[in-house]
Amino acid sequence: MKKDFLKDLNEAQQLAVKHTEGAVMVVAGAGSGKTRVLTYRVAWLINQGVDPFNILALTFTNKAAREMKERIASLMDPSSAKAVWMGTFHSVFARILRAEAHRLGYPSNYTIYDTDDSKSLIRTIIKEKGLDKQLYPAGYVLSRISAAKTSMISPQEYNVNAEIVAQDKASGKPLVGELYSAYASRCKRAGAMDFDDLLCNTHILFEQFPEVLYRYQQQFTHILVDEYQDTNHVQYLIVKSLAANNENLCVVGDDAQSIYAFRGANIQNILNFRRDYPDHTVYKLEQNYRSTGTIVQAANGVIARNRDQIKKTIWTANEAGPLIRLQKAASDNEEGSLVANRIFELRMNLHEPANAFAVLYRTNAQSRAIEEALRRLNIPYRIFGGLSFYSRKEIKDILAYFRLIINPSDEEAIKRIINYPARGIGDTTLNKIIVAADQRRLSLWQAMEMLEEDNLGINTGTRARIREFLDLIGRFRVELRQKDAFVLARQVISATGIMKEMENDDSFEGEARLENIEELLNAISDFAGREREGADVIGQEEAPLPLFRTLEEFMTEVSLITDADTENKEDKEYVSLMTIHAAKGLEFPHVFVVGLEENLFPNIMSIGTRAELEEERRLFYVAITRAMKSVHLSFAETRYRWGSLTFCEPSRFIDDVDQRFIELPQKAAVPPSGMGPGSTSLPSRLNLNKKNYRKLSSVGTNAPPAAASREDDIIPGLQVEHDAFGMGKVLSVEGSGPNRKATVFFPGVGQKQLLLRFARLRIVE
Repeated sequence: MKKDFLKDLNEAQQLAVKHTEGAVMVVAGAGSGKTRVLTYRVAWLINQGVDPFNILALTFTNKAAREMKERIASLMDPSSAKAVWMGTFHSVFARILRAEAHRLGYPSNYTIYDTDDSKSLIRTIIKEKGLDKQLYPAGYVLSRISAAKTSMISPQEYNVNAEIVAQDKASGKPLVGELYSAYASRCKRAGAMDFDDLLCNTHILFEQFPEVLYRYQQQFTHILVDEYQDTNHVQYLIVKSLAANNENLCVVGDDAQSIYAFRGANIQNILNFRRDYPDHTVYKLEQNYRSTGTIVQAANGVIARNRDQIKKTIWTANEAGPLIRLQKAASDNEEGSLVANRIFELRMNLHEPANAFAVLYRTNAQSRAIEEALRRLNIPYRIFGGLSFYSRKEIKDILAYFRLIINPSDEEAIKRIINYPARGIGDTTLNKIIVAADQRRLSLWQAMEMLEEDNLGINTGTRARIREFLDLIGRFRVELRQKDAFVLARQVISATGIMKEMENDDSFEGEARLENIEELLNAISDFAGREREGADVIGQEEAPLPLFRTLEEFMTEVSLITDADTENKEDKEYVSLMTIHAAKGLEFPHVFVVGLEENLFPNIMSIGTRAELEEERRLFYVAITRAMKSVHLSFAETRYRWGSLTFCEPSRFIDDVDQRFIELPQKAAVPPSGMGPGSTSLPSRLNLNKKNYRKLSSVGTNAPPAAASREDDIIPGLQVEHDAFGMGKVLSVEGSGPNRKATVFFPGVGQKQLLLRFARLRIVE
């Protein structure tokens, strides 16, 4: 144990770490060191005599769990860190379900379906039922099923819920409930759970088997939850059940960074913590170690606009730093140029590497203009949120073999690789087997095994090839527990013919696929060589551990990897391009937030209610607080959407930033000749305030804008003039105060709905 390790913490952090009994909520502002508090709290518990085996620490990414374990190991005996039950909600609950799944009618070797598997199964069911795949897109159906599961609504409950049924009918998709029932049934028959099932089934397990819940309550005497503001309803219920015995629960989070409602996260979980645990204690981590004073104060002003929040005052001892730079562009392409030029300038002047910069946007589609501008200036970049390593076809093909060896009932795995590499078993044959399996309530594997008794109209040659396929998988199943993950994986890749097929493809793409397979084997080799961390089954922690790690263990770990856990192993420097959602938890010296326009950010789909708008504002807050040294905001006057040029209004969030912290650049940087386009000349500063902010519309001309008419004077029937749209006629006006809107028809442009506080309409006499 590192001596006096608490000296590494400030006073507020120390108090949060040392308060180990009862319910504790740690409200951790951006950059305040919450991970350090969680890490040191676990170390402190162990130092105070708590058995590591009795500590449960839940995170949202495997990467966060690994980092915490590494930090704990640096503070004390590494074996203690390994004994802690630490991981993501999904990984910890998957581990529990491996031991308990038989109670729910699942095998212990159940498969975990990813999104692609789930969509594939849904598409199969839609086809079998003769439904229109355009009317029932697999992604839409899956999102409805996921929302139901997150709310703990079973297929049976879904189909008798009048409100839900009415919603599906109103959307023109009345059979979603039937698809949900079929999907759940097929998953069960295939011995498979999707990500939502890992949560739902854990809750069902604890609810239906109180003796199991009691055993785990006794096991986990101290529970810690990271990013509590991101928990959904099921996660909340499970944590509450596990902590009910002694309420030694510590949750860490920041309501100001709750941005995942679209995934089912419920901000009320953290806001209502005090209600759930009346004897709780709250500690606020309010010192920001990440950002400059300007960034911290500007972010504070933004989030202060939200009504639903836990009040706190974030501060920093860091230097004030530069003002937040705001730029206006004529178009999205020009915005890309402005951003790229500024990055070029800062790299040259500050000698900063490309890795010091991040460009954040609301939607993935915005990356195009940024990419093109960066390429013109030869600035390296990487887009996050693209196709991850484990989502590449050749990798998923191999993993499907592994899955089938572990669980022969895995329907999606069979469909993927029964004829890969090609072995003469076509779609017609497969469809016959699928239909027969469904009619007889069998798995596909069972249906194929019965072909010697009932040929299903499949010819002798094809049946022989199916038998060879079954025998191949069967041989590997015998060796599943006899060989370590790497040895068996290498044999599978060789014996199935995958390696030979890759080696025969000498194209550039073929070489890349072969390199990916090599990297997969490297990952498995690394996995198989690591010491096994703890026992898998509660009550068997004293049992002797195997000398090697199995392919089944590897697949459990891989199936729970998300994009946030995938680390880039390249040493190259690059500018990071990503959505703001993907940036949460990260930090960069210099951050560019682009596309600050009404209906884009805040997004038009997320401003229907105050709660939705407040989440969009929290998203803006998260974007700003990713920055350590400087923040750059930008918006475009025009942007192409679905092939049509759209005129844009600056985002209301720009007004949320106190004018004291904003700078309008005098002139954007112009790279050396031949390196890229120049930028619009801008005044150095404008006197901004909430009423005259639209002076930005004159940036680049130095000419003062014409005065806008009073918002209350805008009424239906008037002729008005708009800076971008020209002359128009007011058709209607609705709302009041800052939400007062006008619908205006502009000849040549069309009908537009404008927020009057931003529109700067001028009445034409």
